[in-house]
Amino acid sequence: MTLDIPRIEQLLQDGVRDRVYPGAVWAVGDASGTTASGAVGLLDPTAANEPMRLDTVFDIASLTKIVAVWAVIGTFVEEGKLQLHTPLGTFWPEVTGHPLAQVTTHELLTHTAGLPLRANLKNLYGTDPQDIRDGVLHEALHRAPSEAVEYTDRAALILGYLAEHLGGKPLDSLAASRIWDPLGMTETSFGPLPTDAVARCAPTELDEETGTHLKGTAHDFSARILGGTCGIAGAFSTLADLGRFLRHMLAPAQTAFGQSWITDSLRVRTGLLTPARGLFWHPAPGTKLHEDVWVHYGFTGTGMWISPTQRRWAILLTNKLYFTRDREPLTRVRNTFRAAAFA
Repeated sequence: MTLDIPRIEQLLQDGVRDRVYPGAVWAVGDASGTTASGAVGLLDPTAANEPMRLDTVFDIASLTKIVAVWAVIGTFVEEGKLQLHTPLGTFWPEVTGHPLAQVTTHELLTHTAGLPLRANLKNLYGTDPQDIRDGVLHEALHRAPSEAVEYTDRAALILGYLAEHLGGKPLDSLAASRIWDPLGMTETSFGPLPTDAVARCAPTELDEETGTHLKGTAHDFSARILGGTCGIAGAFSTLADLGRFLRHMLAPAQTAFGQSWITDSLRVRTGLLTPARGLFWHPAPGTKLHEDVWVHYGFTGTGMWISPTQRRWAILLTNKLYFTRDREPLTRVRNTFRAAAFA
């Protein structure tokens, strides 16, 4: 494959011009490293002297579900400490006797567990972390498990709690010790970020309480009321660190999760239900299953793609939330970027 770098750069520059996002960074690579990368635009459109850089720190939002929750859960599965099709209530005392007891880890990972579709944590359970945990783990189901594919943040929140139960440590500690440290992801962490890292962080949405754009503090409200760390969101990372993660997925070392977890996750696990899902990953829009391109997005404007068949990965990180919550403009950019990266 010959990567059309000018096409990618023009696409992303046009996004800056059209105010889809203040700036963006991107990379395409394989198991051995990065093939090409670049940065366009500004960290903040009001600061012309602060360009977006390759080492910019991003609030990766729902990519947390991949680099923390999916990855950590995979280590427990491969260690034999967790079976995907075993009902949670048979081994997890916190959910025994509650509706979640009948649900399996597989159903959580495929978004077929029948969970409520909205997190809505503060309104339902208040702001105390233990009250939120109890409320989420004891909540009624929205529908019967394995009936429909319905994306919900609650799946990752519950899996984060499950990881803490299995590992006996908070999720941030498990992600660092089991995934980020072994893979050399030294600039990946849950927020809020220390002052030195905040300076390199891409700002997201305007915080009405402070009148400033969030920077170094998670945009996701659930993550914020839970102190910055939860399965839904809250992690910050860089282009280089996410590249390390995806390179590992193409050529797993004897650290973190391994080949069996990757192979099991990057295939359709939802049968005839639609939309098709793997384990947290899903087929990239606009691709055929035989192309084997999988993706996960983050609400702040982030995305990661990987294709084991094509032996390629791609990353696009933006701070589109600085301008808008409207999904459509970035969706067009993402799909065109993916097409260029996996042409």
